[in-house]
Amino acid sequence: MSIVPTDVEPAEQNPAGSDAPGRGASGAAAPTPGPGRRTVLLWAVIGAAATVLAWWAFTAVGGAGSPMLSALSPWRVPSALGSLLSTGVLLQDLVTSTLRLLSGLLIAALLGIPAGALIGLHRPTRWATAVPVQFLRMISPLSWAPVAVALLGVGSAPVVFLVAAASVWPILVGTASAVASIDQRYVAVAHTLGAGRREVLRTVVVPSVRPAVLQSVRLALGIAWVVLVPAEMLGVTSGLGYEILNARDRLAYDEMLAVILVIGLLGAAIDLLARVVLSPRRR
Repeated sequence: MSIVPTDVEPAEQNPAGSDAPGRGASGAAAPTPGPGRRTVLLWAVIGAAATVLAWWAFTAVGGAGSPMLSALSPWRVPSALGSLLSTGVLLQDLVTSTLRLLSGLLIAALLGIPAGALIGLHRPTRWATAVPVQFLRMISPLSWAPVAVALLGVGSAPVVFLVAAASVWPILVGTASAVASIDQRYVAVAHTLGAGRREVLRTVVVPSVRPAVLQSVRLALGIAWVVLVPAEMLGVTSGLGYEILNARDRLAYDEMLAVILVIGLLGAAIDLLARVVLSPRRR
């Protein structure tokens, strides 16, 4: 009879009458405790410091022969950020970009959630829309920019349109997939108990798909934020994307970098807020 390693490990590592550390009474390995918050925070600080150091080294070495690179030094960001804040332009652009983002995301949710639910619930609709949805969602949202400007003119409207065009597909596809994967046994039980169509939707369908729909909205939010900035470089005179072009045209590269960093920080904050707000609650 052959002996596998698992046959001898308990006897060697945990002899009779002794309790080896790391194993319980049943002989199973005890779970390894995760790293503490201080450890995680320490490594996060180390990573951030290393990034800033590499950033400084790149601009210090390359900036000797390039005024643009020298202007992108991390040490020039605080003064550039203070200049933007003192004029009040940056705060106004933050508000404008946020409103455009939320408007486009709201339109995408109002269109994507009902359409996704219909596709998930009705098989013929799912079969009929499979090819058009797959085709349209693979088109870059920014490729619709000339169409949006031609139809909606110059201003916030085409920007909101492009944000909605980018974020509607994750919501639609996520909702359709969640609805189509509902366990039909729950629906059958609800019908057996006398539930009508509205009661089935309220007590079975909505609770089942809520987590997936919320995660789809969060994913769409990240995509919408990425599309918003280049969309604001198309014929508008406000917003964070416009501010980047404005700083470039004035050769204020330090202010341009400050706006880019603000975009990254604000995007991370929005994603963190969405993670808290859109995470399904356990009851």
